[in-house]
Amino acid sequence: MDHANGPQSSVSEEREARRLQYLTWEHVASDLRHPAHLARKAELRRSCGAELAETSYIAEGAAIFTERLTMGERSWIAGHALVRGDIILGDDCTINPYACVSGKVTCGNGVRIASHASIVGFNHGFDDPNIPIHRQGVVSIGIVIGDDVWIGANCVILDGATIGNGAVIAAGAVVTGDIPAMAIAGGVPARVLRSRGSAPRKSGTGDIEDQLVRLGQKAKDQWPDILARWKTEGAYESLEADGIRRPAIRHLCDAIEIAAGFGLLPPDLNPAETVGLLQGLQDQETGLFPEEHSRMHGKALRDDPKALYNVLAVGYALELLGSGPRQPVHAVELGAGELDEWLSALPWSTRAWHAGSVVDAIGTAMYFNAKYFGIGHSRQALFEWLNRNANSVSGLWGEPTAGEGWLQPVNGFYRLTRGTYAQFGVALPHPHVSLETVHLNYRNHKGFVAAKYNACNLLDTIHPLLLIARQTDYRRTDGEAIARNLISRALDRWRDGEGFPFADGGEPSLQGTEMWLSVIHLAADFLGLADRFAFAPKGVHRTATVGLGL
Repeated sequence: MDHANGPQSSVSEEREARRLQYLTWEHVASDLRHPAHLARKAELRRSCGAELAETSYIAEGAAIFTERLTMGERSWIAGHALVRGDIILGDDCTINPYACVSGKVTCGNGVRIASHASIVGFNHGFDDPNIPIHRQGVVSIGIVIGDDVWIGANCVILDGATIGNGAVIAAGAVVTGDIPAMAIAGGVPARVLRSRGSAPRKSGTGDIEDQLVRLGQKAKDQWPDILARWKTEGAYESLEADGIRRPAIRHLCDAIEIAAGFGLLPPDLNPAETVGLLQGLQDQETGLFPEEHSRMHGKALRDDPKALYNVLAVGYALELLGSGPRQPVHAVELGAGELDEWLSALPWSTRAWHAGSVVDAIGTAMYFNAKYFGIGHSRQALFEWLNRNANSVSGLWGEPTAGEGWLQPVNGFYRLTRGTYAQFGVALPHPHVSLETVHLNYRNHKGFVAAKYNACNLLDTIHPLLLIARQTDYRRTDGEAIARNLISRALDRWRDGEGFPFADGGEPSLQGTEMWLSVIHLAADFLGLADRFAFAPKGVHRTATVGLGL
């Protein structure tokens, strides 16, 4: 019997072992305790300090080259799967044959990764065109996959993506950003098709249009009450960056812009008195608009952020009231050398957002000077400096920082281009690479989460996308995905009778309400749905060019 059954038993065991290479889920307790399997796990524990639950299973043909590997209970890796880098699998996770999981990837419980999926938690450096890509090293943000996620066959998930609990990624999708919980996402790039448990969408834009209409109606009905919440003794107050409620000229201007977005003025506002108040802020020497309590004078006002921002806030509010500045903004009408000196001294390497905001004020002051006083001799010098100093690799002005990456230059790009290229209708110098950098920043910050999901970061993403789209359709589908995501979240973020908080987790404010209404309008405009939203910004965040030329 032993002689007769020996060869047959050997063939059967070999066939079963081969079967388990591809159908790993069929393993039984005896396979887990097989000496060869225990030896594989022991070697991984020795070589990379792997933390492997007793019921985890790794097929013989799996290619494991990890710096760290953690596998929870009943998780398994099939034969011919490639797993390398820093990988964490929770309980009941599966990696099917020929899937590739590499870089820094963290999976929750119950994650199913189908065959030929590629989950890449790192990226090659490529910013410097003078250095071969293979010499620029790699960077890794990491990929986070929540619980109960199914990743279909031939999916590609790129570094920086976060996939929420319960999501399903359709076969062949390419995930470049975040996918919310319970979403079914598909396409290249992947976008949310519908939520699990909901009926399939009848059209690609129907639900977005419905949300725009509903949110617009809420805002149209409630804006007078929202403004009333922030009016005290005739002055408008709002929460500021430190969380304290106080009056400021900006809040009055925000109230005017909110009302103007619906074609009206704030209730009980006296236009003539308000014009007098706003024009009275203008400094006679410089033409800038300091707050009443500012102690700065003359050239020092160029270093006062409020005096510079009020060029925008006060200037556009005056226009919405049918008026304009009382006198030119003399501070910006400089010779080419002096303007070059001012621009070059701005903190481009450390505070690119602030530098961009100064250029925004300069460009806007030049707009008012040209429109109301016929002065335009410095504008050519401004654009020459900007074109000369734009980085041809990033398409931006300024440098990334160690702590925030490209956030400062991208946010500065919005401010700079808003007051110059967008306002005067001038073509950007490097639209394609600037678009790449805006998308890179969005992805590196995971589409912005928690307090970083704020009006500044999202405005400074969608406005550049809309501006660049005037010159090219490159990566338009990626921009559309961001615009849809913005709109799809807006209705849940609106607080009845209060408006929008500036950032997730914060309290509603005038500033947050005006900025987020503008962000939603810009997103709708990008999708060609601006007419479905009741609010259209007519001041700081308007998109129409002035056509004054150079």
